[in-house]
Order: sequence, then structure tokens, then C-alpha cells
Amino acid sequence: MKLQTPGRLEAALGACVAGGRKCLVPYITAGLPDWGRAVEAAADAGADAVEIGIPFSDPVMDGPVIAEAGERALRAGATPPGVLAEAARLDVDVPLVAMTYYNLAHHMGLERFASETVNAGICGAIMADLPLEELDPWAEAASQVGLATVLLAAPTGSEQRLRAICERSEGFVYAVGVLGVTGERDRLAASALEIAGRLKALTSKPVLTGVGISSPSSAAGAASVSDGVVVGSAMVRRLLEGQGPDGVARLVEELRAALDSL
Repeated sequence: MKLQTPGRLEAALGACVAGGRKCLVPYITAGLPDWGRAVEAAADAGADAVEIGIPFSDPVMDGPVIAEAGERALRAGATPPGVLAEAARLDVDVPLVAMTYYNLAHHMGLERFASETVNAGICGAIMADLPLEELDPWAEAASQVGLATVLLAAPTGSEQRLRAICERSEGFVYAVGVLGVTGERDRLAASALEIAGRLKALTSKPVLTGVGISSPSSAAGAASVSDGVVVGSAMVRRLLEGQGPDGVARLVEELRAALDSL
């Protein structure tokens, strides 16, 4: 697979926004059966980018569905080098984003992890547990190889902190819709609309809402304020239930239709 050029993630999502299209970014846990085909199916079904979760043994941000997926993947032998090697073989034409935890990158070596991530054809990375105050070493290593560092913005953030996150985030700004861990919710939280609105007032970068977005209706509701959505647990649940890449593709199509109706 060809290497992504620096800035590809923000350029791709920005083009969606400029064209009046809401961005859809599914999340797939690497290491599950057929995860690579699920990524390809999501891209073919209408995703604008795909997040690839690299499993970690202590996933503090992950709710029960993604945590279980990570445990299954680890038991099956998933490792960061193995995931990146398989990602390099994916046949997709949308940007790929790695989502994981800082310990894995630190253990592997920040420069090596960033370099191998880019060599796998991935153009952005999210370190779910890396706070803004400790960002510099990772951001420098990522910047050296043209890997975008996407930052999370929580609903509890002060104006000053959200402004700093918007300035440092690359690719897009990840608006965390609800406090707590990832997971499917019955209804869209008011905090998802509030944080997206606050971020949109602070940056011209794409603002995507994630955490608690699990259905076409909640995706449309969140995207009425933000530039699009990240959907994780609902995607991964379909893989855990044995629906495979086809189940992922059907959900992406349903979400795409809801977003395109806005």
C-alpha cells in the first residue's frame, strides 16, 4: 500500500466538510477474525476514514464491548508489529487512523512506533490516555514522519484547554460525547452537542464526535452540530456477534444514509 502523505487525514476530512458531506469514521479492533476485511468493507460502504484499534491489556477508555474485543485479539496473539504488518496489506483508498494507548508506543520506542505506523499506510494516530501536558515527546516523533496526532477533547475541558487542544490536534479534533468509557447508549447525550458546539467555535479543523454514537439517529443528531462522527462499539459488536465484514458494511451504509439526509 502506498504511504499516506503528511496532512492527508485533515485534507480528506476537510474536503468532505467543504463539500457539505458529514464525515463517517468507523472503528475496528485489530486482531479479531476478519478485521482487515472489515476495514475494507467499511471503506467500500461509505466510510471517509477508518480507525484501527491496536489492542492493549489495560484499555482505560474502552467500555465492555471494545474491551472484550481487545481481550479476544490479545488472546489470539495480536501485537502492534503484527497489526501494522497486516494494515500494510489493506486495500483501501480512505485514510487510516491508529487508536491505541501510550504504553504500547513507549514500549516499542516512540520513533519506531511512529515510523512503522506510517510505513503501514496509516496517516494518523490517537493515544487515548496521553494528556496534553505530556504530549510533546510523542508529537515530535510523529511529526518527524508526517503522522497526524489526533487529540481528544472532553466535555469538562475549560475554554483555555479546549483552545490548546484544537491548536495541537492534527487531522481532526475528537469531541468526546460523554464522560466515561466507550459504549453504545440509548440516546444521544446533551454533552455531545455541547462539546461539539464549543469546539466548532474554536477551530476550523474538522470536529468529529465519538463515544456514545451507536445508531443512525444518534449519528445524525451529533452530526447536526459537528462535522461527523466516530462509531466504535456498535461496529465492533457486530464482529463479536459473528456478523463479520458484511455486518459492518450494513451498519456503515445505515449510518451513511442518516448522515447524508442532513
